[in-house]
Amino acid sequence: MTVALIGFAAVLILAFMRMPLGIALGVVGVIGFGELSGYRAAISNAARLVIDSGQSYGLSVLPMFILMGLLVEKGGMAKELYRAAYVFLGHKKGGLSMSTIVSCGMFSAICGSSLATAATMAKVSMPEMRRYKYHDSLATASIAAGGTLGILIPPSVVLVIYGLMTETSVGKLFIAGVLPGLVGVIFYLLAVKVTVTRNPKSGPAGERSDWAERLSALKDVWATLGLFLFVIGGIYVGLFTPTEAAGMGAAGAMLIAWQRKTLTIASFMDVLRDTAATSAKLFMVLFGALIFSNFVNRAGLPEGLINIVNSFDASPMGVVFIILLIYLLLGCVFESLSMILLTVPIFAPVVEGLGFDLIWFGILVVVVTEISLITPPIGLNVFVLKGVLKDVAIKTIFKGVTPFWIADIFRLTLLAMVPAISLFLPSMM
Repeated sequence: MTVALIGFAAVLILAFMRMPLGIALGVVGVIGFGELSGYRAAISNAARLVIDSGQSYGLSVLPMFILMGLLVEKGGMAKELYRAAYVFLGHKKGGLSMSTIVSCGMFSAICGSSLATAATMAKVSMPEMRRYKYHDSLATASIAAGGTLGILIPPSVVLVIYGLMTETSVGKLFIAGVLPGLVGVIFYLLAVKVTVTRNPKSGPAGERSDWAERLSALKDVWATLGLFLFVIGGIYVGLFTPTEAAGMGAAGAMLIAWQRKTLTIASFMDVLRDTAATSAKLFMVLFGALIFSNFVNRAGLPEGLINIVNSFDASPMGVVFIILLIYLLLGCVFESLSMILLTVPIFAPVVEGLGFDLIWFGILVVVVTEISLITPPIGLNVFVLKGVLKDVAIKTIFKGVTPFWIADIFRLTLLAMVPAISLFLPSMM
């Protein structure tokens, strides 16, 4: 226990000293394992982990879904999704913010990245909200909060990484994220409703669209929605594995972009370079996390934590809520991926030892991670928006997102107390 806790502290110190997290995890993992079992065994173990993981067929799901997301971004689908949401909701008070959240949910369903969703939707929806004189706080908050749905609604890169680290089914994790993602959209819409009820001037109503415009807008998004249903539906009915689904999704996104003439040879090469760079970074942190996970398991940290929990005679659900509280506190100082890589090797065995389903726990972890994307001082989605909208102050965005992360706390509590919301669809696969 002592050695493992020293190692955990060492990773935190190295991370705060700006050492890349993957390298920090790997270095501490090798040194810690070496102190426990000898450095020859530690180096051999690390090399075997990297080679076996690098040759894993299941790991190819990551670059394929990243490629799919980047192709979707190039395909100009975000504008069509926003227009489809706008023609149905734009005439309500706060309707443009609601449209932004709904379109973020649909876009994230084929993008898989919160940061990409927030950055893309900022360019699409912000000019429209400013045209109708929306307050910057509500306008930017709806984009930042809506963007967080990108790491829960499948396909999700974070869920893939969680599945690889805990050896749980990526396909079941994807399906488990569908209903909690829809619950998230509903809670965010309620947050907008509360905001405009308290201050009607923050979100004036837009123009009402007739049914001809609505049907026209729906025709424009059939390919995008069809791609999502094809990928996720194929996994659900067993037509193909998540890895095969990732390849089919990337191919489908490429065909849609090519058919719309938004993909040139130059832009396609840019997409491939970005995919390779992003995948390499994720692989580095994943390999480091696996090495660190082996060290903490060898040191007996999970078993030690379970013994401590049993000595306090706390209820299993009480322990889960304590873990979630730790995640909320860590979210104030760590970005999402760092939190998952640091904590999942420690908490997942504890939760499993208490008799809980790791798929359910994975959804809770991702929802907590979503909250960290919009909470100060390290809300990454907020800083992404600031980079796109340079004339909006950081404090304005953080002020606007307060109702949204409060809604997230209620959603997190609901998902924790009612596991069936997350586990119903996977149980039907």
